[in-house]
Amino acid sequence: MNARFEFVNTDARSGAENMAFDVDRAEALDRGDAGPMLRVYTWKPWCISLGRHQELSDIDEGRVREAGYEVVRRPTGGRAILHAEELTYSVVMPSEGRSIMDVYRQISEALTHGLRRLVPEISIAKTQPDFQKLYKEPGSIPCFSSSARYEIEFDGRKLVGSAQRRIGSAVLQHGSILIGEAHLALADFLAVDDEVREQLRQDMRRHTVTLSEIAGRTLLPEEVAAAVRAGFSEAWELHDTSFHDN
Repeated sequence: MNARFEFVNTDARSGAENMAFDVDRAEALDRGDAGPMLRVYTWKPWCISLGRHQELSDIDEGRVREAGYEVVRRPTGGRAILHAEELTYSVVMPSEGRSIMDVYRQISEALTHGLRRLVPEISIAKTQPDFQKLYKEPGSIPCFSSSARYEIEFDGRKLVGSAQRRIGSAVLQHGSILIGEAHLALADFLAVDDEVREQLRQDMRRHTVTLSEIAGRTLLPEEVAAAVRAGFSEAWELHDTSFHDN
């Protein structure tokens, strides 16, 4: 990667602020007003993000409000994610003729370099499910119900879920790196009956894994952010900009 990337840690922000930051940066890069960026961030309050074309009716908004969480729509595709005990990354970069899969692969390789500093045993998925068929199933409502090609796994279980969009000449890709198990509570907020809800919870438990589980200890977002930054630095030139909130 020849371009010089800016590394930005914006810490915890609301769902609307986080999504606006990513889109604004992609639009600025497309206009020529900004360069490529790697950003890491968390969410306050915890938030459910829906894929760009996902139905809002998949979520029980009343339950979400009662829990004090938010719902936001991502500018990218994919399915629902509860952003809780995790670190989110976003990459904004020029497309420069790269295919969607090329970008996924390059970003996953950089992420893997970093996360292996914490959990050496992770790998990159080699197969691609039939998403057109999968999305017709009730079990597809959560993003972490299956792994796509070049997503990061451990022992066949998904660790990082990512989504991508082209905005003019810019690529925006962001994704959720699971640190703890709070993402499993997404099942509580889906607009399904109790039997399906419990099945989805068990499916997510079987199909996902967290960094803390693999490492055998509780990891902090700051540790994961440092590892991600180090991994990208091995592949791409980075320089720091501080956006930390007090």
